[in-house]
Amino acid sequence: MPGDRREIGEQAMPRPKSGSPASTRSVLVVLGDLVAHPGTTVGEIAARTGLPQSQVSTAVARLEEAGSAETEPDPADRRRRLIRPTAKPSARVTEVRATTVDDALTAAMADPDGTTPDPDAVREVARALDLLARRLTPQLAARARDLDAT
Repeated sequence: MPGDRREIGEQAMPRPKSGSPASTRSVLVVLGDLVAHPGTTVGEIAARTGLPQSQVSTAVARLEEAGSAETEPDPADRRRRLIRPTAKPSARVTEVRATTVDDALTAAMADPDGTTPDPDAVREVARALDLLARRLTPQLAARARDLDAT
């Protein structure tokens, strides 16, 4: 059974064709922030998510390369770039959105002897996770990460 609750979601993710699997989490966090805050900057994403600015920059570059984000000069300050998700999701975003966490949840909820959990229990936990995903803001998630670190 995974030792960390984030591992369940990571196990459910389809593996990227390129890039480090370890950096997938930050790319997803940045993409989620971009969807919620289109037309934003690297610094603003870093402030909202709690990720280091260098990690946000790397994630934005990967998202641009994958066709999931685009940038343009900020009219107020041409040195900055405004970032937004592309109008049409990339093939990778479509693949990730189509992926469910059910198999990873089933594995995480299995008894130590390998007995699989009741399917109703898996559905109940999946519904609870959906509710949490809708209710938690990036700020609350960052606060929870800070609490985990202590």
